[in-house]
Amino acid sequence: MWFLGMDVGTGGTRAVVVNEVGKLVGAASSEHKPFRAEHPGWAEQDPEDWWRAAQAAIRGALASAPDPRQPVAALALTGQMHGAVMLDEAGAVLRPALIWCDTRTQPQCDWLTETIGYERLIELVANPALPNFTLTKLLWVKEHEPEIFAKIRHIMCPKDYVRYRLTGEFAIDVQEASGTLLLDVAHRCWSREVAEAAGIPMSWLPKVYESPEICARISDEAAGLTGLKAGTPVAAGAGDQGAGAVGMGILQPGSVSATIGTSGVVFAATAKPTKDPKGRLHTFCHAVPGLWHVMGVTQGAGLSLNWLRGTFFADTSYRTLDEAATKVPAGSEGLLWAPYLLGERTPHLDPEVRAAFAGIGVQHTAGHFVRAVQEGVAYSLEDTFSLFRELKIPVSAIRLGGGGARGALWRRIQAGVYGLPVEVLTAEEGGAFGCALLAGVGAKHWKNLDEACGQAIEVAERIVPDPADLAAYKAGYARWRKLYPALRGLE
Repeated sequence: MWFLGMDVGTGGTRAVVVNEVGKLVGAASSEHKPFRAEHPGWAEQDPEDWWRAAQAAIRGALASAPDPRQPVAALALTGQMHGAVMLDEAGAVLRPALIWCDTRTQPQCDWLTETIGYERLIELVANPALPNFTLTKLLWVKEHEPEIFAKIRHIMCPKDYVRYRLTGEFAIDVQEASGTLLLDVAHRCWSREVAEAAGIPMSWLPKVYESPEICARISDEAAGLTGLKAGTPVAAGAGDQGAGAVGMGILQPGSVSATIGTSGVVFAATAKPTKDPKGRLHTFCHAVPGLWHVMGVTQGAGLSLNWLRGTFFADTSYRTLDEAATKVPAGSEGLLWAPYLLGERTPHLDPEVRAAFAGIGVQHTAGHFVRAVQEGVAYSLEDTFSLFRELKIPVSAIRLGGGGARGALWRRIQAGVYGLPVEVLTAEEGGAFGCALLAGVGAKHWKNLDEACGQAIEVAERIVPDPADLAAYKAGYARWRKLYPALRGLE
């Protein structure tokens, strides 16, 4: 019995096939065309390109599996969150989608906050108005392209558009919907008050499902295009962060992941919707039915190391840089890095602040700069853990993901900065893998996600903080915290 998970990302679409014991047996990817950025802060993609890539990824994943004739029992989708796909009455795309990294909508955020009120908005949808969210993108179209807005009959997020093309059904999961700014997160349903205030008809919004819930079936047309069997059940899935958390086993309160990709995300499962009155954390429905999660984001996490290498050490491998950084003591002998290359989201909500090195001395070498960047990213993620402590969000175990989990030094730095043991999985397969497990639960192969993850996920290593590192990073973090107020004063 096989299950398929698919991730409609920004750069491409990836599909994986998982067997009945939760092991990966096939995978394939198809790249997307680069997103269009006609003006600074704009980012648009063509939904038809996602559909093309999805067909190719599914066919490739099925072909790569050991027995291509084995039918897929169920599938689920994940993908980039917050995008705005607008369809007309016939289901045709009206314009390119404004995707998650499109930040043109600050005026619309300001209008929405003034119209509803900051505290009331957090009370209704658990999050403040930010340019990333879907609703603010719709308001931009309403203001600047009224002729397009007048034709809208359906609103979708990226992966939900691909599912629509696979099944003909308009559907969304509660975790993805939490990132639209239109969902009453506490009650796991659309917020009529926010929709009406923004002028969004409720009829435009797709039906909301729990993530493992079967919401559609593969159509005859899609079966012919993908190699899937017509009538195959499709579970609702989740946004990339929710599905990725499932793939790492971050299911129950107390379990936390710290993932360093281009951005960095600290994700904690919670038993109830924990709202930060100041809006510094995202509060979403979890992909686990009946649970929620909180999430803090560092905009320039892995991006910081990539920028450092590309700018100053282009001819040097990451391995060589890492070896040099390993020779530097914890704390980088006073050298600090503020990773604000793209502004910052948690806890500052400041798109204008910019990055900086501080404390440079004649003793500092290339290795110091590399280690300072890794430490600065970890300090920035520690800001989210500090908020967890403030809001009494439990943290009993931390699992590392992304590029920050692959290097031994960065793993050790994170353990020292967070002050807790950290775990690394045998294989981190990402959100597509998490969706394959969601599909298996939806098909009743596993009774719940705890059972699925218990069979499919294995811890490879547990890193306990070094006592000397703990002392160095406690002092280093206290100094690092002074950087943001100083940099904010330069704007």
